[in-house]
Amino acid sequence: MIALCATCAVETNGPPDADRVCPICADERQYLPKGGQRWTTVDELIARGHTLEWFEVEPDLVALTTKPGVGIGQQTMIARTPEGNLLWDPPGLITNEGVDHVRRLGRTLAIAASHPHMFGVQLAWAEVLNAPVLVNAKDADWLQRRGDAIELWSGERVITSTIILLEFGGHFPGSCAALWSAGAGGRGVLLAGDTIFANPDGTASFMRSYPNRIPLSGAVVQRLADATDRLEFDRLYNNFGGIIDQNAKAMVRFSADRHAAWVRGDYDHLT
Repeated sequence: MIALCATCAVETNGPPDADRVCPICADERQYLPKGGQRWTTVDELIARGHTLEWFEVEPDLVALTTKPGVGIGQQTMIARTPEGNLLWDPPGLITNEGVDHVRRLGRTLAIAASHPHMFGVQLAWAEVLNAPVLVNAKDADWLQRRGDAIELWSGERVITSTIILLEFGGHFPGSCAALWSAGAGGRGVLLAGDTIFANPDGTASFMRSYPNRIPLSGAVVQRLADATDRLEFDRLYNNFGGIIDQNAKAMVRFSADRHAAWVRGDYDHLT
């Protein structure tokens, strides 16, 4: 039986055990619910009425979401190319209908998460799609379920001629993004998870913990922005449907400079 932490919906080995604590949620970047650790299973979630829904975000980019939300509730993205597809930030749920739809979109070449909060039921998806699960080596210790489909990588990992995984660090040491050069009508898309998070006003934010509001240092944020300087992209998506629709590369730099200035104290006179 595959147990899931009810709070983050990351898969783990063995049956639910009240004495166990999910290390991902016990970490300061996430949280355990006030009532304590809770476990569930995919079968239980389906029995309660949870389903997978999908819609086109832009041409050749399909979103997969859980309804009602499961765990952290990320929006999975499937980037399609003539060579095959990337399933990005897998959900904490898998259903027969969802699998059938993903198969209809074309062959899945790889499953990858931007960071451990987004592992979901990645090995369950790997089994039915016959695809590898690509995990950044710096975050391998966060795996609660292991299998032959797991492949560790670091630095960069080419998926297709138009999709590449890039290690950024920051939120987690192995936090990464997927650069899809054919996206946004050929102007380039960065699937950034919350390595670089699209804000509602079109700017970006960079955090060690989003729910607990722990910032990264100015130096780390500038390092993240520096890593995007060599990339070509015009649009950025986060892992909850947020978007910087255009000029995303310039907005990442602006946002990083602003973050660094605030934590440096440049604007203390405004507080």
